[in-house]
Amino acid sequence: MLPYVYRVTKYDPADRDQNGHYFGTEPAISDHGPVEAAYLQAVAAFAEDTDIDRLAIREPQLSGIAHFGLEPPVDGHGLADLFPAGPTGFHDGALVSIATGLELVRAMLRDNGAWCRLETEGEFTVHVGWDQYLYIGSSRPCDAALTRTRALGLFPERLDASPYDFAPDDPLHVQRPADADFWARLRWVVGAHDATFLEETYAANATRWHRLTHDNVEAVCAQLTPRAQLAVWPDLLTDIDTATASLPDEGLVEVIWEDAGGQITSTVADETQFEAVSSRISGARAAGVVSLEIDDRRPLFTAVLPDSDGVLRARWQTEPTPSDRGWAVLKTLRRGQVVTGTVTSIASFGVTFVDIGGFTAMINIPELSWRPFNHPSDIVSVGQEITAEVLDVDMVWERVPLSLRAVQEDPWPQAGQRIGETVTGPVTKVMSFGVFVRIEDRQDGFQGLVHTSDLDDSPGVVVEVGDILTVKIIEVDLPRRRIALSQRQADR
Repeated sequence: MLPYVYRVTKYDPADRDQNGHYFGTEPAISDHGPVEAAYLQAVAAFAEDTDIDRLAIREPQLSGIAHFGLEPPVDGHGLADLFPAGPTGFHDGALVSIATGLELVRAMLRDNGAWCRLETEGEFTVHVGWDQYLYIGSSRPCDAALTRTRALGLFPERLDASPYDFAPDDPLHVQRPADADFWARLRWVVGAHDATFLEETYAANATRWHRLTHDNVEAVCAQLTPRAQLAVWPDLLTDIDTATASLPDEGLVEVIWEDAGGQITSTVADETQFEAVSSRISGARAAGVVSLEIDDRRPLFTAVLPDSDGVLRARWQTEPTPSDRGWAVLKTLRRGQVVTGTVTSIASFGVTFVDIGGFTAMINIPELSWRPFNHPSDIVSVGQEITAEVLDVDMVWERVPLSLRAVQEDPWPQAGQRIGETVTGPVTKVMSFGVFVRIEDRQDGFQGLVHTSDLDDSPGVVVEVGDILTVKIIEVDLPRRRIALSQRQADR
């Protein structure tokens, strides 16, 4: 927060009541003349006193389908000719000269449809209020600029902070940066779907759509606007009749279509414009419809582009999706970490699923226990709270395998010390090559194999499940987790 913040207005403080409400006659719109020029000269004076010559655009916004300003809308949102590269030049982090910054202030004072914060980090800020107030912050007191501002007929007032200082909508929300994990998953999605849509938002209410394929994914990604918000969608385009039929009865939607030359175009429309949009896309190769209602949007995952040095300076919040919430948990995990979770389900194929703070991890059958069991339900039950170790964190496939047995003492080394012991136990299984005998007096006790050649071959002896045999432990193979037994040697 800058130490010197001033509210600069054309409104005389004498024209405010005891509650601070203005009751004068000064209009709340730009005069497009001397008062507007005074505002711009005041900004220039403060910039000169702070000794800055460039400003950064932060959190740019463009008006959407509805225009709420007091002045009529203009083409180009007041940005015409300000950015050689076109409207995408109006992006977060773009550096502009003081002259261009003043033209942006002019467009905001005229309520042309573009808005942004203008800042030089740690030194200077300019915020334009919708009510024709300017909020100027500086690292210096700017006495000369204050004198100049008063001489221009404006009224500067010292404040503790600008009401337009950035504050996240959700302070607890975690951004997903478009890092190596993001790009790896994007390429995987392109491969899985053959084609994928990438929504690039370079300013609030300003987007570009790209259809990604194996052939163009690298080229498209290299041309994305700096600090853009990204949303990855499955292939949205379908036949025109299906797209038209998917238009809702009412509400804002974005319609995307691909023409015969492969050009992607989009427009925002509501129910009053659906007929015109349907006519417009009738000759397209394919089209799709995306709701603008947050609760109805279903992108696969979202991200924000970091700067070229890998640092995430854009302050956009990624659109919340199940994948983003899972990713936020994934970023806190590491291999070998011990976590606590709740068993949510046991799949028919045996995998156990565990909720660990909003992310679903899994335990494969071998990782449930060191000891033998027939079914995962012998070890865990739905709703049970367990503690397990993280075996891996796969950021691309968003998978986390856990091990329940890793947090338990391994009993196999103790079993290895029992070679030569003679024990008695029940037969648990009869196979063509021998029988298995449980050598511990517990349901999940270790079992060993008595090979056919090591069974008592007395005439008429038939071994069945449940029979009690006395056997000798002749080998414990720790790497392969196998125990060899002998009935013949038990008598020696």
